[in-house]
This record gives sequence, structure tokens and C-alpha cells, in this order.
Amino acid sequence: MGDKIPLERIDDNRWRIPQRYSDAMHVPGIVYADNELIELMLNDNALQQVANVATLPGIVGYSLGMPDIHWGYGFPVGGVAATDAENGVVSPGGIGFDINCGVRLLATDLLRDQIKGSVERLADELYRNLPSGVGGDGMRLLNEKEMKEVMTRGAGWAVEEGYGVEADLEVTEEQGCLSSANPEAVSRQAILRGMKQLGSLGSGNHFCEVQVVDHIYDPEAAQALGLNQKGQIVVTIHCGSRGFGHQIAEDYIKLAESKQQEYGFHLVDRQLACLPLQSEEGKAYLGAMACGANFAWANRQLLMHGVRQAFSSVFGRKARTKDMPLVYDVCHNIAKMEEYAIDGEMKRVCVHRKGATRAFPAGHPEVPEKYRAVGQPVLIPGDMGRYSFMLVGAPGSMEQSFGSCCHGAGRRLSRTAAKKAVGSKQLLEMLEQKGVTVRVHSKNLLAEEAPQAYKDAQQVVNVVHNAGLASLVVRLKPIVVVKG
Repeated sequence: MGDKIPLERIDDNRWRIPQRYSDAMHVPGIVYADNELIELMLNDNALQQVANVATLPGIVGYSLGMPDIHWGYGFPVGGVAATDAENGVVSPGGIGFDINCGVRLLATDLLRDQIKGSVERLADELYRNLPSGVGGDGMRLLNEKEMKEVMTRGAGWAVEEGYGVEADLEVTEEQGCLSSANPEAVSRQAILRGMKQLGSLGSGNHFCEVQVVDHIYDPEAAQALGLNQKGQIVVTIHCGSRGFGHQIAEDYIKLAESKQQEYGFHLVDRQLACLPLQSEEGKAYLGAMACGANFAWANRQLLMHGVRQAFSSVFGRKARTKDMPLVYDVCHNIAKMEEYAIDGEMKRVCVHRKGATRAFPAGHPEVPEKYRAVGQPVLIPGDMGRYSFMLVGAPGSMEQSFGSCCHGAGRRLSRTAAKKAVGSKQLLEMLEQKGVTVRVHSKNLLAEEAPQAYKDAQQVVNVVHNAGLASLVVRLKPIVVVKG
């Protein structure tokens, strides 16, 4: 592998990397992109990584690349792959270092005009309430017993501890808990890292944003999601499992690398190191990964509590769920056992979503009852200078992409290149001119997240909408951004 990748156009939104590209590929690659996005991909190694993933033992259907795809560890970020539950593998690098990095969106009954005079104060309160920064401590320091509860019960533990209500769990993917969690499979080092970080944003691309509903594409779906008025204020939280999930990934990537020879795997990229799903090590990883996922759901639950409190103190209302209901919480960076029709028969598979979002359509039993008529909410953050989107899953996702779609805008510049392109002072001035108020823990890291470092999220969501993976519902514009 390594020659120029031959791309075959399927239609306006899809391209194929044929299996003939490499003898090692077990399935073709399929990439979602329009003309402009495919050009960006050709200048990045991400397409090579789509082809590499197609060589995984037991992979079925296709190796998929979403329109926000960019180069990542082993798998591209924006990569989706399903492996056979019986004779397939799980690749820790194919889930990623930030296990269950995800997004949750809260609605409010406030309108833009009602918060005009309070934006600065709200930004200060949110910044005060949401601990951030590299390696920073969280809102709740845990003892070992509590840490074990968080690992096994996820968001449910947080709700029981007073950080939210039962209704929050009904609109969280998996009700905020994977039951397969196995704390015995988690290293001591990971546990020690996690105990001090619950309820923290971290840094990098993680954020809390106050946004305004700027455009409604589908009034019926918007009504069902409670986002039915232009000018309505909402809040998006994007973060994951912090140092805890990172340590789990590190531990199991090392373990997988040390076992490749023993399993008889000869992979084209050592970063794809994988474990047979039916092996002791494979089962241990899935149990540890579920602990990481549950920690992330509890983490976002605490952060949401902090957001509700900030609004309560600024607007003098009680931070009740009825005033600020959770609309939905979706995760990226996770592996799930699911069933799909492959070559005409139903197959149980392990779906790796690395920087990809589940997008189940209307009528799917996993979609919360209150949204079942419209489909699973799909939250797609853009960048802090432009816009983000809410979509709902569409039937095409089940037929084409193992129930998945994109997860964000996707990087177009590396962090280093982004820092060279714009200084943090210049960036803050530019955002201020656009009416975006920023609170940031480290100004030095801010330029890495500049809008120009990202693809245009509108272009990205148009591709998944036109391909039938998910349907556009509303567009959201940022007003306040809190970052690590």
C-alpha cells in the first residue's frame, strides 16, 4: 500500500476505494464527500487510513469515512468499521484515546433578546462553574468506592447524587450507561487519574457553548425536539472521559501491540493493533472501554448540572429540568455490539465509531420514545466562529453506514498549522466582532481551535443529509464559548 489511492465515484456524495487497491483489503472503502471535501481528503493521509482499516481481521461490509474525516491514530477520525461478533476483532485505536467523547444539548425557554444584557455575566458564571484546562481537577473528587460506582453506573450514579433528574437519562444514548462495564479490567493508574477529574471540561476541542437557534430546516422535527423557535437559547457541552479514558486506551493499545504476533496478525499499520472479540483480552478491553464510556456520561451529567446552576444564578430562575431540559446526549469514540443486514442476512457486529455519531432513524427501538416518530437526535458541533447543527437519523444510515454519520466539522489544519495561521489575540478580536464572547483557560491553546482550522460544518452536514444518513433539523450559532 502507499501508491496513489484509486477513487471511484459512486454518486454526488460517495466515493469508493476499490478492494483491488491492495491484496490486504478484505472489503472496499466508502467515503462520503462532495467535490471540495474530497480534494481536502486527498491532501491528508485519512484516505490511506480508510484503506488500512479495510484490512482488519473479520471486517464486514465496508471501511467507512465520513465527510469530517481527517488523519488520526490508526483509524481516521471520522472512521466507521464493523467486525463480525464471532470471528472479528476490536481495535482500541479504532475507538480512540478519548473514550465516549460526546455532545449533549440542553434547551432553554429563553430568547436571545432576554439574555442580551447578561452575556458577560453568564460567560463568567459558566467559566467559574465548569473546571477546565489540561489535567485539571473536576467538580467532584471521588473516593475508590465512588469511582467504582461511576465506572459501573455512569450518568445514573450522577443523577442519584443530585446532579440532574431521571428524565435526563431517558434522552441519553444507552441511558448513560453500558452494562458491560468491568472495573477489574481497568488499571490502577487509570482509576487514580479518573478519581480527581469527574466534572471537568479538559482542553483541546472540548467546550461549553451558549448558542441561538438561527435557522429551522424541519419544523416538525424541531417541534418534537423542543427547538421550535428562532432566537431560542440552547447550550451544547462537548467533552469525554478525560485522563481516565486516555489511560485505558493507552494500556490496551500497548497490550494489543504486544499480542499481534501471538494472534498471527500481520497488520499494515501497527496503530491498528487489535484483539479478537472472543479472546480474554478482547473482552477485558470492552469491559474497560465501557467503564470509560460510563465515566464520560457521568462527567457530562455533572457539567450539565454546572450549566443549569450558572443559568439559575444569572437569570434568577431555579435550574429545574423543566426550564433547561436535556434534549439529547450522543457519543463518539465507542464500540457497540449491534445487528445489521449484511449481504442479505442479519449479522451481529462490533461497530467502531471513531469520531462518528450514531444516527438511528425514526421507528428504531433504541430511539427514546418521545423522538421515535422523528428519529434519533444527532448533534454536530461546528467551530466557535460559525455554526453547529442538530439533525435526526435517517433510514439510509441503517442501509449504508451501520447506523452512523459524521460527528463534527473535522479538522482541515493541524494544531501546529492553526497556531501559525492566527494569533490568539487576533482570534479573540475576530470572535468578538462576530458577537461571540469567549472565556478560555489557556489563551495559548486557543488558536489551535480557530474556525479556519476546521472544515465548513454546513458543507459536512449537507453531505450526510443529501446521502440520506441524517436529516437537517436546526442550525445553531454561538454566543458564548467556554474552553480549556
